[in-house]
Amino acid sequence: MPSRALTRRDGATAGRVPAPRVRAALTVLLCLVALGRPAWAGAPAGDPVRQAIEAVSAKRIEADIRRLAAFGTRHTLSDTTSATRGIGAAARWVQAQFDSISAANGGRLRVVWDGWDQEPGERVPSRARLANVVAILPGTSRGAVNPHATGAAIPTDGGLCYVVGGHLDSRAADVMDAAADAPGANDDGSGVAVALECARAMAGTAWDHTLVFIAFTGEEQSLLGSTHWAQMAAAESVRIGGMIADDIVGNTEGGSGARENGYVRVFSEGVPASETPEQARVRAATGGENDSPSRQWARFVREAAEKHLPDFETRLVFRRDRFLRGGDHAPFNRAGFAAVRMSEAVENYDRQHQDPRTENGVRYGDLPESVDFEYVADVARANVAALGEAAAAPASPRDVVVDVSALAYDTTLRWEPNRERDLAGYRVLWRTTTEPVWTRSRDLGPVTEVTLPLSKDDFVFGLQARDRDGHLSPAVVPLPKR
Repeated sequence: MPSRALTRRDGATAGRVPAPRVRAALTVLLCLVALGRPAWAGAPAGDPVRQAIEAVSAKRIEADIRRLAAFGTRHTLSDTTSATRGIGAAARWVQAQFDSISAANGGRLRVVWDGWDQEPGERVPSRARLANVVAILPGTSRGAVNPHATGAAIPTDGGLCYVVGGHLDSRAADVMDAAADAPGANDDGSGVAVALECARAMAGTAWDHTLVFIAFTGEEQSLLGSTHWAQMAAAESVRIGGMIADDIVGNTEGGSGARENGYVRVFSEGVPASETPEQARVRAATGGENDSPSRQWARFVREAAEKHLPDFETRLVFRRDRFLRGGDHAPFNRAGFAAVRMSEAVENYDRQHQDPRTENGVRYGDLPESVDFEYVADVARANVAALGEAAAAPASPRDVVVDVSALAYDTTLRWEPNRERDLAGYRVLWRTTTEPVWTRSRDLGPVTEVTLPLSKDDFVFGLQARDRDGHLSPAVVPLPKR
């Protein structure tokens, strides 16, 4: 595998810290040792996340993508009865893959055909029967769970879950042409292959939190499958800690001819799509436009991948999606969940939404021959790193607040205690307001309050929960409380 060029932390200090007033020894210790400490460290040997990452196979990913492209078209409204062509055959094949993964791992996956009747709309001319294919790997934090206890397409045990998905459907140049060839090798066979490979790599491990792997339908027809599932999850109060949509993650040759296989883009919204007027007021008053739950989840994804994959970068893009475009994470954002999109570093529009053909010596079409399978494997490893770190870690701290009862030159954070048996404590994070990622941190014991000799005007603060093995939850930014 070729070496990757990385953008790393520059090691700059967090700025000049004012001398602390006399206060508790913890605050003094924080002031003395925190400067210059990076937020994360490397993974220990024998770590289950590392083992899952090492299980990812580029050869299996290649086989999946070639098989998905061989269905000819996977248009949402294509044939559902053929055994060899169309969305129905492709969906049944994905279901069979999930079933096989479950059988190879003691029946641990709950595989569900998530069907519904889609009413007519802009890209659905008449009522249609659509389906997502869902595989749920129950977590252990709620006790022993029988994965086959319910046929629901969403987790039903009340525990925390993390979701990864790609969209199964494809399209030709005419988005309404359900009969034309639309192999969809990269868009989004690559994303479905990532979801399948994540399931293979992770199904043999008992994770604290539930993992959900989904092949969505209807993305090209206006995000129908992801909207259906996200709305269902929101209606049932499913606790989703974070969602990753992998969409177009296989091309490494851009339309300009430039090649890039060293990073994947991670898109995240700043202002939440689900924000209420009161939340907007608090955000404006605190300058929180760069600290939405989705953006914290994006930072977590980046840090987890950096911990395990030093030669492959997850590059943050502070937009909900590419310019004027959208994907399957957006319905999760609208439903109030933290969700991000992963997409390849460089795109080639000759290979997206094109009828397969050759014109003037240029080959058009979304074909397996244009997919870099090793690159897709790197993206899958980045997904496994993020999902594994999150699923192995405690839940994010609850009710994290910053004390604003009086004007102060320092900052006091308080929170409710986590209840996990393997909780080691917490990690407090901070960065200057102009830094895109967390640059400073300090580990704490099982306390519920900390005071830092830093100004709320100049720094942004966050808090993570930490277990005894060093796994960290996604960060929570405190809300003001008098």
